[in-house]
Amino acid sequence: MRSFGPPLLFVAAKWANALTFEIPSSPPPGANKIDPTPVGVSIEFFAFPDYIEKLPLTTSCLATLEGVLGAKPPIRIGGTTQDRALYDASLQTAVNYTVASPDDAPESLTFGDRFMELAGSYEGKVTIGLNRRLDDVDNTIAAAKVVTSQVTNLYAIELGNEPNSHGESWTAAADAASQVSWQASVSERLDNKKSFVQAGVFFDTESFTAENLAAKEEETGSTGYVRSFCHHFYPQSSSNANLSRLIDHADIVDGVASFESQVAAAQQLNLDFIMGETNSATQGGGGISPTYGAGLWILDYIMQSTMKGIQVGFPDAIPTKLSGILTPHSNSSFTKARSETDSVNAPFYGAYTAALALSGASQIAQLDNGDNRYAGYAIYDADGTPTRILLYNSDYHTSGTRSSITVTLTGLPSDSSVSAKRLTAAAATVVGREGISIGGQSFGDGTCELAGEGDDETIAVESGRAEVEVRAAEALLVYL
Repeated sequence: MRSFGPPLLFVAAKWANALTFEIPSSPPPGANKIDPTPVGVSIEFFAFPDYIEKLPLTTSCLATLEGVLGAKPPIRIGGTTQDRALYDASLQTAVNYTVASPDDAPESLTFGDRFMELAGSYEGKVTIGLNRRLDDVDNTIAAAKVVTSQVTNLYAIELGNEPNSHGESWTAAADAASQVSWQASVSERLDNKKSFVQAGVFFDTESFTAENLAAKEEETGSTGYVRSFCHHFYPQSSSNANLSRLIDHADIVDGVASFESQVAAAQQLNLDFIMGETNSATQGGGGISPTYGAGLWILDYIMQSTMKGIQVGFPDAIPTKLSGILTPHSNSSFTKARSETDSVNAPFYGAYTAALALSGASQIAQLDNGDNRYAGYAIYDADGTPTRILLYNSDYHTSGTRSSITVTLTGLPSDSSVSAKRLTAAAATVVGREGISIGGQSFGDGTCELAGEGDDETIAVESGRAEVEVRAAEALLVYL
């Protein structure tokens, strides 16, 4: 049996567009186990009822992911508006708010029992965010009682959202003290419930971290309340978005690696570290989030995060954030337009391809060194046998002559042939879903089912060796 060593990447000196990946026959020692549902959806709190009741694509796209993963994807209901929301037991509707424009998020809102009935109707794992910023713990406790009684598949409750955005006077130490205090208060009123909080819910920051919060939880004997630690990650800002950098494999590797110490802090307590909300760019996406390139970023980001032990259940899933129910929103994997057909957008293709790659998988080995734009992953089944190879060429392509790389795979377990699905589009800058395909098929308007004739590729294997071509801004999923 071949022993696993450092990632095996050989770039031929005379042919800069050629490289070789040797496939380890078993996963690396100590590799993180993969959650059965590593791809899920985060939905902004105020918009959740509309996504369930007015956008059929929500149900159908979740079903599409379920069909691949074999289980319903997790959903997280939260975001900025959870920290502006008060529970109203007398409210007859799911949610109540007013906005000046349908594109706006409400500054204040109320929600009622119908909201939790809708959340409870979902048969997969559900995380729900409640407010802490309004500093009304009794109201949050009343809401938590309804959550725990109505949402039978509850995974966790978040107490607050991105507290590091509350101003300079709100320090990490003050927040940690607040979190453990609220956890104890809510637990006591829920008959001393344990392991029910998704703690942290921080936005990218150096001081508000799972490490610091975990230390406070241990110091106060509060770890029993915590089921998981949560962080949010947006690699770029909307005011300075760069699609070429977004899809760059080396940048994705570096971005995910920045969370390794927080993952370790959670794992030391035998708790999960979850990326509860994430997307390509902040504040609506900066023009890059609706592109095919953003879908490529999602694919590689999920692979990296899963490999590092981060449960990316919510590449706001899909690792993308779903918002803007009444109008197309750049962060959305699927949207409802006022006068157009409901649409499955470019980001969903990346999430779907990640689900294909990780379905039934137990572990991942990274084949590349993570220091350039070319990625390779070996994916293993429950028996530790390599079952798929994912290749990703993150060279940026917009128009004109398209570059490509030739990848030689060695150590393949078959000497006949293997099949492959190609994720591709005309350019990284394609917006919406026009011309995007996976295995030759695309998601049609108004549905989340693949349409068109499939075009899986057949790759010859001789003596455990095969050659494939991956063009710029493409991914290839090889089935062994």
